[in-house]
Amino acid sequence: MIVTGGSRGIGRAVALLAAQRGWDVAISWRDDFAAGHDVLERIRGMGRRAVGVQADVADESQVIALFDTAEAELGGIDCAVVNAGMLSRAMPLAQMTRERMQRVIDVNVMGALLTAREAARRLKRPMDQPSASIVLLSSAAARLGGAGEYVDYAASKGAIDALNIGLSKELAPDNIRVNAVRPGLIETEIHASGGNPDRARLLAPGVPMARPGSAEEVAEAILWLASEQASYVTGTNLEVTGGR
Repeated sequence: MIVTGGSRGIGRAVALLAAQRGWDVAISWRDDFAAGHDVLERIRGMGRRAVGVQADVADESQVIALFDTAEAELGGIDCAVVNAGMLSRAMPLAQMTRERMQRVIDVNVMGALLTAREAARRLKRPMDQPSASIVLLSSAAARLGGAGEYVDYAASKGAIDALNIGLSKELAPDNIRVNAVRPGLIETEIHASGGNPDRARLLAPGVPMARPGSAEEVAEAILWLASEQASYVTGTNLEVTGGR
């Protein structure tokens, strides 16, 4: 399994849970070398193989290098979790600079397209074998809109929803399932990137289940979609939102 953005948050939880479930795992990270290597050591401590590559998913050559390294070290790829993403400080769209919006689109949309493309090129297998899987990370923001805070981020996740629909149909004949997970308010470091580290807790009263979710709860959904337990599931968008 390849997990982009695997050094923290949901990506970290996915990588560790995958190792617990018997997967060998390759992860990427952009900046946090120490956090990435901590994840690798934890995976190896479970007796699984672990590969780490520093990569900006918005850079085509670095995405290709990630897949090349994972294939060489792990002997092949069965699942790609397209997780790497970002948001910037909360503000209305009218206040956003072009540079800020471009970076969000480069990472969240182009990065997802490049990662999914490399997976599409490498995961094809005969129909009489267990299916391969691509799991995309969308967000509840895609349907809520992110008004006054993250309209650019919400728009980028709307693109992921469209990618999920189209790519699942395109790759079904290649025995590759494509699904997305749409997390809601999840306790991860991403809220600090938006300038409000307590955002998930503060907005929790508006969630029907009255609490934020955990990265581990999202990881459970992703690992199910990656597994043969979801062998007839493709093109779906699984909500992990506490009913929000």
